[in-house]
Amino acid sequence: MSSTLQSLIAGRWLGREAAQPLKSAINGRTVFHTHAEAIDFGEALAHARAQGLPSLLALDFQQRAARLKALAAYLTERKEQLYAISAHTGATRADGWIDIEGGTGTLYAYASIGSNELPSGNLVHEGPAMPLGKKGGFAGTHILVPRGGVAVHINAFNFPVWGLLEKFAPSFLAGMPCIAKPATATSYLTEAAVRMMMESGLLPEGSLQLVIGSTGDLLDRLEGQDVVTFTGSADTAAKLRSRKNIIERSIPFNAEADSLNCAILGPDVTPDDEEFDLFVKEVAREMTVKAGQKCTAIRRAIVPAAQIDAVARRLADRLAKVVVGDPNVEGVRMGALASRDQQRDVAERVAQLGAGNEIVYGPKDFAPVGDGTADGAFFAPTLLLCRDPGSNAAVHDVEAFGPVSTLMPYGDLDEAIALAARGRGSLVATLVTHDPKVAARTIPAMAAWHGRLLVLDRAAAAESTGHGSPLPVLKHGGPGRAGGGEELGGARAVKHYLQRAAVQGSPSMLSAVTGEHVRGAAVREGNVHPFRKHFEDLAIGDSLLTHRRTVGEADIVAFGGISGDYFYMHFDEIAAKESPFGKRIAHGYFVLSAAAGLFVSPAPGPVLANYGLDTLRFVKPVGIGDTIRARLTCKRKIDRNKKDAQGVGQGVVAWDVEVTNQADELVASYDILTLVAKRS
Repeated sequence: MSSTLQSLIAGRWLGREAAQPLKSAINGRTVFHTHAEAIDFGEALAHARAQGLPSLLALDFQQRAARLKALAAYLTERKEQLYAISAHTGATRADGWIDIEGGTGTLYAYASIGSNELPSGNLVHEGPAMPLGKKGGFAGTHILVPRGGVAVHINAFNFPVWGLLEKFAPSFLAGMPCIAKPATATSYLTEAAVRMMMESGLLPEGSLQLVIGSTGDLLDRLEGQDVVTFTGSADTAAKLRSRKNIIERSIPFNAEADSLNCAILGPDVTPDDEEFDLFVKEVAREMTVKAGQKCTAIRRAIVPAAQIDAVARRLADRLAKVVVGDPNVEGVRMGALASRDQQRDVAERVAQLGAGNEIVYGPKDFAPVGDGTADGAFFAPTLLLCRDPGSNAAVHDVEAFGPVSTLMPYGDLDEAIALAARGRGSLVATLVTHDPKVAARTIPAMAAWHGRLLVLDRAAAAESTGHGSPLPVLKHGGPGRAGGGEELGGARAVKHYLQRAAVQGSPSMLSAVTGEHVRGAAVREGNVHPFRKHFEDLAIGDSLLTHRRTVGEADIVAFGGISGDYFYMHFDEIAAKESPFGKRIAHGYFVLSAAAGLFVSPAPGPVLANYGLDTLRFVKPVGIGDTIRARLTCKRKIDRNKKDAQGVGQGVVAWDVEVTNQADELVASYDILTLVAKRS
């Protein structure tokens, strides 16, 4: 029994009248319909601006990160419902894992990024502040703030859940409401995921809307503070980003487009090497996972001419063992394409690629296993061989978005690099080699044309995530044909949805704006040591100027004995005089330790642990007889909303430390990170 999908617009589910039928990729039966009702995109945008923005910005980065973590857990508990629907897309269980649990994993990853890398509040200080005057009264820095617009996410058909969540996570974290438009063919799985997300109660009103069907005039209604992200074909990306409104309003448009990704087998690898099998396995896996429907799949396998026939035989043998059919049938390892339209498109592209080339593997009597599969959208794994890739343009221009790859030989590394570049920009490339010199020669040359590069050898194989797996912490995108954009990449992706601005003013004004202490700003010195204050009681700018300590030769000797550091600059009078410093100097880490002795309050108190140093610099040497002191200032507070095993809340405090000498010259500079307890 089919049902009609609904769009989520302005807080309500829209759609009752059935329109376009959506068929199961396994047996061709209609499983869902799109809805016929028109969407008022003016209303959708107004709702996102009036409801979504305020409700998201009522939370800060840390709170939104906590919501993402809770949402990931909620979806994970209900993943089997999504797996059941995913089967209609032609996905095997393994394919569904990449899409569904890859999506929730991305939510978890961005929850961690937000918790660990972003501040409390809704402003990121992208420091350090830079002095712009000689007297210290004028400085400049950069800040990142929410754009105050709406993110429109247009996704491809191949990853209905991951495609939604990998764009939603960084935009939600950045405080930007989004309107998600999945590809129609598999939109039923996206709709199911969005329904779960809304049922969780974790999403603020207006933070997420869903479009089933066409985007209509949505892009023509956007404003300069909005953002568009797109995943799909390069042709569609070009059409959308050239819309008059997108150009006139300079609306950021991030495209991640299908590309002719490649894998290169290094010239050092022979059929007897482990790397040879790794190469064959990687190409075969990229051809068959998701039935080859991955924007990162290997479309061109570039192999030394001497090994081309051996690789062809090994690959054909491996592909012959792949059972294709209904994923519910035991032993099936590859499912269907997403639709019959996709099946026809792949067949047309294979015909173009086959002209003048050899078909190494692609059985003519292909018959997928399972009942009703004759009416499904199955396509046999197809391996082609182009023996003259230098003169055959099609293999570098035509992409069959399915279980299809083309082998091509090369003479030397320069030719291999040139063939890789013929793809005119791709999302990812893999180099399989066991020779570091080959990697050092090849990777820098390829980096200009590829968004991500995997160097695969026997040492990396056990833990490698593979050629085609985008990771939340690494850039996903590529130059040229691949769209020229960047998705993912850790905090980089969040910053894509924030607006960067330069700010100039006095240090005190910059401190007030950024919510962080900026050197030169006014500080507050009180009777209570800053380390005796609980997290809530600490204020940015709370400061302590310590007493002084004169460094003697005994200090250097004692520290050398404890640390085992007998470097000549600390102990050899003659050699030290001949150095640029002209004298013996104290260990830098002694200065660090001595400063801690000056500012630490040793009794038990709210400061629970020191877990790191940032931005450490030894600016000037400290010699025997020099006198040092330190200034400790509360620089930044981050409330991660966490409690210890006893239920006591904790926050993170960064302290700015300046160590100066008797002439008030800076000798050491750093930030200390501490865990500070809240009041019980």
